[in-house]
Amino acid sequence: MVLAIMVAILCASVWKCSQATDSERHVRYVGMMNLASEKIAKTIQGMEMNAMNEFDEVEKHLDTPESVIAALESKTSLNPEVRGYFAAFEPNFFPQKGQWFEPYVVHVDTSAFEVRMVGSARHNYHKSDWYIRAKKSSESFWSDPYYYYDGTDISGHYTTFVKPVYDSKGQLACVCGADMTFEWLSKELQRIDKELRDDDLLNQYKNSDEIFYTVVINNDGSCIAHPEGKKVTLTSEEEVVSNLSQKKSGVVDMTINGVPSTVYYGPIKHVDWSVAIVVEK
Repeated sequence: MVLAIMVAILCASVWKCSQATDSERHVRYVGMMNLASEKIAKTIQGMEMNAMNEFDEVEKHLDTPESVIAALESKTSLNPEVRGYFAAFEPNFFPQKGQWFEPYVVHVDTSAFEVRMVGSARHNYHKSDWYIRAKKSSESFWSDPYYYYDGTDISGHYTTFVKPVYDSKGQLACVCGADMTFEWLSKELQRIDKELRDDDLLNQYKNSDEIFYTVVINNDGSCIAHPEGKKVTLTSEEEVVSNLSQKKSGVVDMTINGVPSTVYYGPIKHVDWSVAIVVEK
């Protein structure tokens, strides 16, 4: 009888200890997720500010095609993480340029850039989702991730910060954009993961064997960026996808790339994306 009581007390103690550990683990990783979200939002906001400076220069120099190109070139070197800046004009805004006029100032390496004319029947940007959305919304926004291909070295996976630009009469002149590949975001996640692992306060009770990493998820549950370029998808979890689309936070247990994991996710300000901390079990 005494032995049974002692066993019961021991089991209760173990259960309470397990509950406390799970609770502490939850608080720690939710805190990490919120901190990662803040860091990514701050980086994105800085990119937006640089892009807006570029777009403002274009708006001030709508007189000639040459002045537009000069405006695009003037601040291109401010952010090496931007693949290129463009101004996609309305048909015949400059009559001599005809249907398509889209100068694109693109980085060819970390310091040099060149001007290319990318508007054409093959690249009819007037039918692009980002162009149509900019005309309708009249506001700046981040595009959904997409793959751009034109057979040149600028082909690749991108997201674009977009803003419509208007002339002195209030008519749409062009849609400006700052193209970014997801390499910069993967590098940002590597930096954030290192900072989170090195944070003594966040990790004072952490099990040394725990493995975690940070990813950025689109609002449909697909993976935008992973610190090692891998794919993490939450599209099979209907409740999670619903939460992502509504910019809600949550936790889900699921298998990621064959590994049982707990995923802590929450929205990132300024964009329709979420950050997730994946903790392997």
